[in-house]
This record gives sequence, structure tokens and C-alpha cells, in this order.
Amino acid sequence: MKIEIKNRWNGRIIIAGEYESVKDALQKNRGADLIDANLRGADLIDANLRGADLRGADLIDANLR
Repeated sequence: MKIEIKNRWNGRIIIAGEYESVKDALQKNRGADLIDANLRGADLIDANLRGADLRGADLIDANLR
């Protein structure tokens, strides 16, 4: 499916492409600058986000178990 992860304040696209899920997009783009990313409602169960900079990211209703 087509995934676009955008900056929550200005709408700038941070990550875009064909991925199985948001989790897949994040894991395949490790090292991407995710500051202020809009990840609201994302299913991130078991996602390995080690080293990801999520300062200011919108994680409301994201499943982080």
C-alpha cells in the first residue's frame, strides 16, 4: 500500500512509498529524521525504532506495545 508519513506541522513528506504497513515503512527507513512526524493511530507493535528521533512526533492512539 502507498504510505506517506508527513510532518505534523507543515505537511512536508518525510517518507513515501509502497510498504506493507507504517511499521514496515519506518523499519525500512531507519535513520530517517522523524522529528514532528504524524504517526497518529499507527500500529507499531514490535516495531524496532531504536535510534529513531521522534521528538515532537504525534503518537496519539499509536499502538506501541
